[in-house]
Parts: sequence; structure tokens; C-alpha cells
Amino acid sequence: MIDFHSHILPGIDDGSKSTKMSLEMLSALRAQGADTIAATPHFYATQRSTESFLNRRAQAAGKLREGLPADAPRILLGAEVLYFPGVGRMEKLEELCLEGTRLLLLEMPFTTWSEYMVREVNELARSGRVTLMLAHMERYYFRQDPSVWDALLDNGVYLQSNAEFFLSFRTRRRALQLLRDGYIHVLGTDCHNMGARAPRLGEARRRIEKHLGAEALQDIDETGEELLRKDG
Repeated sequence: MIDFHSHILPGIDDGSKSTKMSLEMLSALRAQGADTIAATPHFYATQRSTESFLNRRAQAAGKLREGLPADAPRILLGAEVLYFPGVGRMEKLEELCLEGTRLLLLEMPFTTWSEYMVREVNELARSGRVTLMLAHMERYYFRQDPSVWDALLDNGVYLQSNAEFFLSFRTRRRALQLLRDGYIHVLGTDCHNMGARAPRLGEARRRIEKHLGAEALQDIDETGEELLRKDG
């Protein structure tokens, strides 16, 4: 089971504040059945250079790995890259991809996207330079025309949804429908702590299995493994 979106690295962004908290989050994920965790701290191109970000990420990962138990989930380093105009032309963009892959987790603005934004994302996806995955797609889905999503899928963009989308009373039916219709490919916790934003991947998977069957979970897992294999 893969968590494609988390903020478990200590002290690097608004996620985990300490190694102790990170270890608690990892322990919870392990208990839920996760064996691979994408550590994806926020990357803002306007605030920090790629080199500075990678150095800080390496330091945070080093602190965490010092205390990892033998049965801890595998951690793959990546980033949650905030979209900015020109992202497709950014130098060293590949260095922000998930470790061992060309998979780039891209966070889009929580607004109705302009034609320029949509065109740039689609062009980047078609370029083959990276494999694009949009973070927590549910946060933007209903702000865009349906044709936007069809074009993204046609250009090979993958869509990640947060576990919470399947657990909230207000959104769980929409989440199941989007998964059923092929607009969600993989899951992530987007966990930041062990409080209000704790990892709840296991709960989300149980709800999916209850309503859509084990085949839906199998599809999610196979897609995730394929992404790691084909880009590795």
C-alpha cells in the first residue's frame, strides 16, 4: 500500500514538527498497512532554490532515518511543487520528482484555472519530461469545467486524492463516484501531524472496499506500483 502524499519529514514545512511526531505518523501508517510513503514537503519556487530545498530535505530525512525501526515503511523522497507560470521550463525540475522515478506531484491553485495554466500543464505532461500527478484533486475539481479534466487525463496526467475525501460525511459520496468514474488514480494521506491532519489511509480504503469492492483497491494498488516501476 502506497501513500503518495505526506508531510512526514520533520521541521521542513508545515507538517511534522519533530522526529518524534514523524515516527508516530509512520507507525500509524504501518499499522494501517502502508509499506511505502512518499515524503512530499512543500516546494515554493518563489521562496527557495532547488538546491536549498534539496539540502533541507536531505537533512530532515537524515534526522528521521536515524530513528527508524527495522519494520518502518519505505520512504521515498519527493516534493509537492506549487504551480507557477513557467513551471514547465524550470531547470532541474526532474530533481523534485519522487525518488527513483519521474513522478512529479504538482499542487495547483485553489481557483478556476486560466487557459494558460491548463495549456502549460498539458504541454508539460505531453513533453514526457516528467510524469505529472496532481495533488489532492478534490480541492480543485469542482472549480473547473469537466472538459479540463478530460484533457488532463487524455494527456496522461494522474490524479491523487486525499484519504479524507472518502471519510467526510459531506464529500464521501462524491469521492466514491469520482473514483468509480476514473478521475482518481491513487491515494495519499496528506498527513501533517497526529491531530487534525493525521494519516487515515486505512479507513479510506475500508470505505472504498465496502462500497466499490476489493477490485477498486486492487486497481489503486496496481496503478501505484506501475507508476513506481515504469518511472524507476
